[in-house]
Amino acid sequence: MSVNDELTSVQRCLDDLYRSVGRLEQQMGAGGLEIRRVRTDAEHLRESVALLRATAATTGTDRRVELVTISDTPYDSSLWTDSDDEGLGARGRHAP
Repeated sequence: MSVNDELTSVQRCLDDLYRSVGRLEQQMGAGGLEIRRVRTDAEHLRESVALLRATAATTGTDRRVELVTISDTPYDSSLWTDSDDEGLGARGRHAP
């Protein structure tokens, strides 16, 4: 599933949530602090998804990642002559 499809699915779920909160608000009354917090949180989620959708549109997240092939041939050992073995200490010295 692409990013756009996922965002559309999330948007539909949030729209359902927003409608449900509206019905709940009618049943419980709009004056309560708890229902106002739920409505505000639902609105924030809708705004956040809108921002995600805008970001996904500008970054082109649906494009494919280019793979890089790594050769199986061994590296030239002369590349490593001036380095110590990491984690093993300096050459010619022994661990205590």
